[in-house]
Amino acid sequence: MNNDSKNEAGTSPEAPLGLSPFAFARVSPEASLGTSSALTASTKASPLDLTTELRDLGQRIAGLRDALGYSADEFADLLGEDREVYSTYEKTGFNIPASLLMHIANVANVDMGVLLTGKSAHLDTFQVVRAGEGRKVDRFPGYHFQDLAYAYSGKTMQPLLVTLQASDEPAALVTHSGQEFNYVTKGTVILVFADREIELHVGDSVYFNPMLPHGQRCGSDEPATFVTMIME
Repeated sequence: MNNDSKNEAGTSPEAPLGLSPFAFARVSPEASLGTSSALTASTKASPLDLTTELRDLGQRIAGLRDALGYSADEFADLLGEDREVYSTYEKTGFNIPASLLMHIANVANVDMGVLLTGKSAHLDTFQVVRAGEGRKVDRFPGYHFQDLAYAYSGKTMQPLLVTLQASDEPAALVTHSGQEFNYVTKGTVILVFADREIELHVGDSVYFNPMLPHGQRCGSDEPATFVTMIME
């Protein structure tokens, strides 16, 4: 196999197992997966470029919603989102939770990659994404994620590499259906889950029911990264 190739064909991933309310695992750093600095590397965009990219994302969501025949208020109600907040998402594309993007994609029966890239996902066997080459989305300053399966169609779970910058800001809490798994690859991540805070270090993982309010923030002086798997 050519190491320079980004997308290649192989076998399809298996579907996730049944719901587990909450599970937490800790392993030693020595037993954890190695992570190079290139894993979180991304091209730095100017504020203007970032604003344009986010606005394009909002426009794609609005266009998809319009194609489905819903008004903005009707679609917000369908998604279980506050109408005013959802309207802001469409207008600016700013601060849209990854779980909401996946929910929109599922409701509209399209792949999340369509929302992120404006192009249809086409792979149905496997996709290789090289370090630092995931489709990047900046949710808000200090929080961005990379879609690690943006070209794979018909996904039953969504893998994302999330980077959290060091900040004193509280975690933004969200809820969504399905199941979620987080695995820390760098730094310290604080998972705010329901009425508790859980400190996660490199090699630690957590599996939980995302229907309860939850959010993540950086718990270290340096940026923290974690891989999350979301299934709805």
